Amino acid sequence: MHNFLSEMLECPDCHGELKWSITERRGNHIETAEARCMTCAAIYPVREGIGVFLTPDLPRDDLWEQMDSHLAKHLHEHPEIEHQLLDVPLEVLTPADQFFRALILDERGAYAQAKVAIKVARSGLYTPDYLACSDRQIEYALEYLAVSDDPIVDLASGMGHLVEQMACRLTQPIVATDFSPRVLRRNRRRLEFFGLNDRVSLLAFDARRTPFKDGAVKTLTTYQGLPNIRAPGNLLRELQRIVSGFFLVLTVFFPEDDQANKAVIGEMGLADLLFRRSALKWFARTGWQVQIVNSCFSKARPTPISVVLEGARIDALPVAETMLEWCVISATRATSRERKAA
Repeated sequence: MHNFLSEMLECPDCHGELKWSITERRGNHIETAEARCMTCAAIYPVREGIGVFLTPDLPRDDLWEQMDSHLAKHLHEHPEIEHQLLDVPLEVLTPADQFFRALILDERGAYAQAKVAIKVARSGLYTPDYLACSDRQIEYALEYLAVSDDPIVDLASGMGHLVEQMACRLTQPIVATDFSPRVLRRNRRRLEFFGLNDRVSLLAFDARRTPFKDGAVKTLTTYQGLPNIRAPGNLLRELQRIVSGFFLVLTVFFPEDDQANKAVIGEMGLADLLFRRSALKWFARTGWQVQIVNSCFSKARPTPISVVLEGARIDALPVAETMLEWCVISATRATSRERKAA
């Protein structure tokens, strides 16, 4: 993690001041350290350059780790499946199996091959207009962010699709975040392979309880990081606390009259931020002033299932063909008058 972050961080549990004990630096990065809260005595380590600021009381479902563990175990138990995924020409596989091949290659450090496989897989998993709308949101964000010199904190970075684009094309420092240290360790290895690690800091924390001081973040971004949030009120209030500039949310909305997908979204508890009207209400209710910009629409179909892995599917949604609205939510902290009006 970059040296400058130590001045921006506090205890995510009690908001106490941190006392830093740094034992290893590399250039402008902290590689090994401990941060002890001066108020509650909680200790937060930095290992392999990754700051871990997780509190033990919040439940978390690490779906990436679950998928990795299940897939690794399945391949170990069934070596013939591994052969079918890895030892055949890429174009022979279905798009879902091309995607699983990319995951395996990425986990094993074959990053160049994984990048090729994921690009081929995406062209089969998603419609051309779906991919075009996704790219359009990223291009908009990159152009918007290029005019600032402030560090960019990316929320729920996952496998780092947006982070890699920002690190390649922008000049300011990037902070990639996720609640999974496993995902961040994998991201670090990939960033090192592509020569981008010096541009990026890695922080593990739960977005419902971040380690940033009030107003410490001038630029916050996320690519598809909010739609899977249940009961988003506390999350959006916490982000409103730490952001003093703007928050760019690259996201999608489902149509309100799409009954098939709406029913499943409701069962999953994700309706709050996957429908435009509800999302805008939650942002306003939690102290944000928002604009919806750069909208475009694309057809989305249920992603194809795996043949090799017995019907495994990449995405839970949509369950039926639909038209998605892609957009950027541009959010800033509302004034006290605007908050009262909301």
